[in-house]
Amino acid sequence: MSAAPGRRSHLILGGAAVGALALGAGAAWWRLKLQPAEDEALQTLLAQSFPDAQGQTTALAKYRQRPLVLNFWATWCAPCVEEMPELSAIADQIREKKVEVLGIGVDSLANISKFAERIKVSYPLLCTGAAGIELVRRFGNPAGGLPFTVLVDRNGQIQGRILGRFRSDELLERSKALAS
Repeated sequence: MSAAPGRRSHLILGGAAVGALALGAGAAWWRLKLQPAEDEALQTLLAQSFPDAQGQTTALAKYRQRPLVLNFWATWCAPCVEEMPELSAIADQIREKKVEVLGIGVDSLANISKFAERIKVSYPLLCTGAAGIELVRRFGNPAGGLPFTVLVDRNGQIQGRILGRFRSDELLERSKALAS
């Protein structure tokens, strides 16, 4: 008879552990779930200037009323670096449609400059430093996860957001559609 109370406490503890695990998983899912972007997220970004990989300041206002693929990344983010050759190929394919790809580095200028010397891409790499995390959050990514890609049409409307590694074929088609 003494086995039954011991077994009951194991079942209770097991049930509590499963409940805690489910609660933790739900909280993680909620934290990583994309939220609506702030209405002024794109305007906030385009009102700023950032250095490119060569240290030259770029005013993002010049990208107003242009279709954009904004790829937030960092040199220390393995999935970010893995997708860069694919993004570079996509940038080459959509350039004729006047769609701009911008790599928005959430990293130091020194790291981005060194990276750009080793890895060549066909689109501008800009450096926001730690301020990039706040920009990512404004675009509806509360956890600040990277890579994070935002698709913007020529009217400044967000047409899509991808948290994590993108699928090349899907991003290419969605990027081409921005020019319409």
